[in-house]
Amino acid sequence: MKLTGAEIIIECLLEEGVDTVFGYPGGQVIPLYDAIYKNRARIHHILTAHEQGASHAADGYSRSTGKVGVCIATSGPGATNLVTGLATAYMDSVPMIAITGNVPLSLLGRDSFQEVDIRGITLTVTKHNYIVKDIAELADTVREAFRIAKEGRPGPVLIDVPKDIQVGEYDFEPRKIEEPAPVSSRLREKDIEDAVRLIKASERPMCYIGGGVIRSDAEEELDAFLEMIDSPVGSSLMGLGAVDSSSPRFTGMIGMHGTRLSNLTINRCDLLIVIGARFSDRVISKSSTFARQAKIVQIDVDPAEFNKNIMTEVHVVADIKVALKKLMEKIGGKLDHKEWMETVERGRKRFPVKVSSDAQRPKEILEALDKIFPADGYVTTEVGQHQMWAAQFLHSRKPHHYLTSGGLGTMGYGTGAAIGAQVSHPDKRVINIAGDGSFRMNANELATIARYKLPVMILIMNNHALGMVRQWQTLFYDGHYSETTLDTPLDWVKLAEAYGVKGMRILPDDNPEEVLKKALDLNEAVVIEAIIPTDDKVYPMVAPGASISDMIGYEELNPEA
Repeated sequence: MKLTGAEIIIECLLEEGVDTVFGYPGGQVIPLYDAIYKNRARIHHILTAHEQGASHAADGYSRSTGKVGVCIATSGPGATNLVTGLATAYMDSVPMIAITGNVPLSLLGRDSFQEVDIRGITLTVTKHNYIVKDIAELADTVREAFRIAKEGRPGPVLIDVPKDIQVGEYDFEPRKIEEPAPVSSRLREKDIEDAVRLIKASERPMCYIGGGVIRSDAEEELDAFLEMIDSPVGSSLMGLGAVDSSSPRFTGMIGMHGTRLSNLTINRCDLLIVIGARFSDRVISKSSTFARQAKIVQIDVDPAEFNKNIMTEVHVVADIKVALKKLMEKIGGKLDHKEWMETVERGRKRFPVKVSSDAQRPKEILEALDKIFPADGYVTTEVGQHQMWAAQFLHSRKPHHYLTSGGLGTMGYGTGAAIGAQVSHPDKRVINIAGDGSFRMNANELATIARYKLPVMILIMNNHALGMVRQWQTLFYDGHYSETTLDTPLDWVKLAEAYGVKGMRILPDDNPEEVLKKALDLNEAVVIEAIIPTDDKVYPMVAPGASISDMIGYEELNPEA
């Protein structure tokens, strides 16, 4: 059947099972938006307040569903407004498709109105990108883009479609789409055997997990693997939710703001098994002292991560689910590390996740939230101190339920991500944990929340400062608070109400649970401003350049343990 290019794009999206797209119209995507209008019974469009909000919403949709998120923008400034969202998704391996319009082919390269080389701009922050110059290639390009976004290590792909390609006509042949199989083509039997040899020889194993476990839906295999090898496990920020945080094997987050228990256990183990995680600088800190007593086995679908920041003894190139199953087959039976696990448990009692007076109020507020927030709810965060407090004091939810910007650290991410999570799970509760500095970056998305009557909760931890930067200025820059004090007389409750959203406030003497429960019971959009002390700090912390064993701000109990 003969369709316009815009209609071909819609048909390809429907082939891929896309039910929702996020975007903002403009001159060079009017044909595409006309096709969306004609197909509004088959595909749902969410109009955001800004293209960056659309990219973060598509990201949140993807992370919370495991499907590919889709966002749309016009050419020029519309396209460039997607760049931060693309980079966020790229750093955290999130499958996403961005479709941008561009000027007609005859005007490309002529500095035309609202023309940019968005393909060139996004080369380093996408897994792949395209500009379609022949309508005959459009359908196959969209299909290939989805395959690339999903296959192996996921990531964002951009498709730039000039306007004349959108309005041109071409014969379209529908196709049944098959999901890409888990990547195992590079899996070598020798690597599995070498890993098993080290695992069986180990007396003090430790597993370090990351977002790759969640991306491959390998949580059940991971639990079985941990039981089989009798090992403790720590997580990167992106790996939170892959293991139940109440598990006796879970030692907490690793790295700069990880737990003292995790960091000490890594530096005392004799074998570190890294599963779906990269060696980020925020995890390893001083590389020469990281896991200094251990041999390292790394399992990842992306071979580019091997020996990049830390040298490994053995690396296994495969999908996490596939690799763990292979390892368990070869190990054959349960191993016993009773003495090592008892040592880890003594460490848990000696170094609990306990804070000094520098962060009591954030802890009280988040523990009150954790007590009443549904276990199947979705938590998104902005970036800063509140992000780390949320990681520390909220129990790790199920996989795909804790959405945060890890690699890029994008302030303003959480509100858009909450929209994506709420749209894709209309019957679940969604809350965005924000700081006053981060929230102001995309507070305009309250318009989207109000427009679609999304029952998103937003909890602003308001310390009237760029808290994380201020903490560094306090500890390492002699208290030189250069441009980190946010003393604008901004009333967040009134701002929320101006958008048609309920506003509440938790004052220093209020019982946070009472206010949070009242907000939760509303079952509608609400912004809760929680006033916290300006100089509350995220502890424990590893100072820049120090070993992860050398933490400041932790509390030690039972030193003899």
